[in-house]
Amino acid sequence: MTTDTFTQLFIKAGLSTVHAEMVGVLSAFLFLILLALFANYAAKAFIHGVIHPLIHKTSIEWDDLLIETRVFVRFSHIVPAAVIHFFGPSLFEKFPDVVANLGIVVNTYLIVIVLFIIDGVLNFLRRAWENGPVGKRYPAKSFTQAAKLVINLIGIIFILSAVLGKSPLVFFSGLGAVTAILLLIFKDAILGLVAGFQLSVNHMIMVGDWIEMPGRGADGDVIDVSLTTVKVQNWDKTITTIPTYALISDSFKNWRGMSESGGRRIKRSLNIDMRTIQFADEQLLERFKRIRLLRPYLEQKLEDIQKHNSEVENDLAELINGRRLTNIGTFRAYCVAYLRNHPKIHQSGMTLLVRQLAPTEKGIPIEIYCFTNDTAWVNFEDIQGDLFDHLLSILPEFGLSTYQSPSGADLEKAGSALQLN
Repeated sequence: MTTDTFTQLFIKAGLSTVHAEMVGVLSAFLFLILLALFANYAAKAFIHGVIHPLIHKTSIEWDDLLIETRVFVRFSHIVPAAVIHFFGPSLFEKFPDVVANLGIVVNTYLIVIVLFIIDGVLNFLRRAWENGPVGKRYPAKSFTQAAKLVINLIGIIFILSAVLGKSPLVFFSGLGAVTAILLLIFKDAILGLVAGFQLSVNHMIMVGDWIEMPGRGADGDVIDVSLTTVKVQNWDKTITTIPTYALISDSFKNWRGMSESGGRRIKRSLNIDMRTIQFADEQLLERFKRIRLLRPYLEQKLEDIQKHNSEVENDLAELINGRRLTNIGTFRAYCVAYLRNHPKIHQSGMTLLVRQLAPTEKGIPIEIYCFTNDTAWVNFEDIQGDLFDHLLSILPEFGLSTYQSPSGADLEKAGSALQLN
């Protein structure tokens, strides 16, 4: 079938030869387009009706990604180009210019479709990699984006070559002259590619990490790592976008180590009022002996004290001449024993201590330093809250109290007392 076929039909329909030729050419174009669309529809129907069901029936899982990334559907777009390539020359054999232009259009279209297919294949490879055992540790999104950038730049050169009718080597040879301009235009992409490579190789960041970067207003979970940006969803559900190279040039804190270790640190102090610190008298000792967790400590400590005091027995009339338990020292021992018996505190492999810090104007800080065995934020706060609830409540049993700055009510009581006097 040629354009003459359509022309003769319209001549028989009563059109003049000139008008019949014009309408015949337009009809031939329309016929070619409809034929290409039909071929594309048939190819997609074959893919959806035959290839995809076969993939679904297989026992392997990675091939399902071919459907999700529409790789085979993208291949179906080659069929219309093939139809135009084979039927175009015969359909417009009397119009060599039309055939030449069709060739340019088909070549350009094929280059675009090839780029489209490569994009789908790269998406498939990235998804397959990320679903693998090391995909989370080594995210591939930035690398696939870099590959797409390079491939599309090459594709643009081939498109220009097809449209202008020049060899691709001419355009490749001219790249040296525009390298500086390209570096300026794609500065972020190039810096992001280098940064993404360093981040992946050094395991510095991955999707799901909790990072803190105060300088960029980021404090939350990493939800996306791309060629040029890293997206962080903050705890208030806002999203902060950080340039990928900023994670190399600036410092940030990654909490992944905490999550992987299985322990989350508690480091908090109780400020003890220094006026309540005293030696433990007989009444306090009797109270201490009734505390189950303190019995091993008291047995050992009282034995050591008795041995020491036996050497200075004649001078024990003065408190300063002998060794005695203090309520604050016994409280520290209780804190250690309580932590050692707490089911939510790591007992081995991580630091556990209770220490007395330097006195301040707000009393003597007793610092609790330990690690919980549950790293979930909500659970961690519950454990920490319960721990200090208990320790604060138990202070009066040791004759201690926490330091608290005078409040308005305290000043009001003091004023009332002065007025009464």
